[in-house]
Amino acid sequence: MLLETKRANFMGIAERIKAPGNTAKQAGKKPAKRSAKAGKLPLNQILKMDCVEAMASLPDESVDMIFADPPYNLQLGGDLYRPEGSQVDAVDDAWDQFDSFAVYDAFTRAWLKEARRILKPNGSLWVIGSYHNIFRVGASLQDLGYWILNDIIWRKANPMPNFKGTRFTNAHETLIWASKSEKAKYTFNYRAMKNLNDELQMRSDWVMPICGGQERLKRNGVKAHPTQKPEALLYRVMLATTNPGDVVLDPFFGTGTTGAVAKRLGRDWIGCEKEDSYCEVAEERIAAALPLDESSLKTMQSPKSKPRVAFGTLVETGYLKPGDELCSKNRKFRAKVRADGSLVWKGQEGSIHKIGATVQDAPSCNGWTYWYYKDGKDLKPIDDLRQTYLLATEP
Repeated sequence: MLLETKRANFMGIAERIKAPGNTAKQAGKKPAKRSAKAGKLPLNQILKMDCVEAMASLPDESVDMIFADPPYNLQLGGDLYRPEGSQVDAVDDAWDQFDSFAVYDAFTRAWLKEARRILKPNGSLWVIGSYHNIFRVGASLQDLGYWILNDIIWRKANPMPNFKGTRFTNAHETLIWASKSEKAKYTFNYRAMKNLNDELQMRSDWVMPICGGQERLKRNGVKAHPTQKPEALLYRVMLATTNPGDVVLDPFFGTGTTGAVAKRLGRDWIGCEKEDSYCEVAEERIAAALPLDESSLKTMQSPKSKPRVAFGTLVETGYLKPGDELCSKNRKFRAKVRADGSLVWKGQEGSIHKIGATVQDAPSCNGWTYWYYKDGKDLKPIDDLRQTYLLATEP
């Protein structure tokens, strides 16, 4: 996942494309073999091959959701240095370099075409990108018959500054959410998203910090991948648009964020990744992931842009886990936390505020101060966790 596929994943296609509109077949590439029958899917496995060839090996209409973080084609012009002289660890890998926009567009159409074929009629696709590539990807999506449902702005709470001072600080990335057709009955768990956001409709601008702290994967003290995405981002995407047991495919699997989150949320996954070093990291990471469980994520966030903390944020980031029990201070009432940040009590479900009011037969309730969680032998108000989260995400 992430912006994490090696140039070797696609250069076999790109090098044979000389002009706009050329297909792999016209360029001399033999079409990849496709599965003629709906056979057994390679669930919870990494297909260690080119992403287009990997998808071409899968049956038609076999996948519920695709999350794609393709190369952004950043077109970087030389090294970048901070004011004090240190060099910025920018994305300058070969897999993010294309000879022309025409080559990039042909690559984009190739993987989007296979993605559309393997999507179920009511499936959906997510693709993330920056201003360098997302508009080109969006045009290709529409040309191929996808129906765009939303564009989501992921606003980074702690973006990298513009060190040269020549442009606005690039503080966001864009996600496109699309169905296979205009009439598709795609999955959208509206209530889960509203619960996750403290009973307010989830908006199309999401404020989350970039991946850092304990979540950032490293090998020998060096980032395992330069553009690892935060698990909270995939948690929200998957919780919103898939159901337990669904099959989620990631054509650019990288270090396996999609697989790890899918395992936590009870979804099956398929990854496509040719680079051995990424596959090794991903396999170790997913093997260590526990369903509906993970360690607390320590991230950095600018206090000036710090968002309101919803209860669902504590669940997304692992401060509380689905299945944890909350109780009133006198221990008389107990409710369980669910994956979408809602509580369930005697068959009734709702936000921390709604269930708090229900158990007391009261018109309203401040759930942050009413509900307590168990910390060892002690009971502490969940508001303490909110404060802990805020402190942990300060720069």
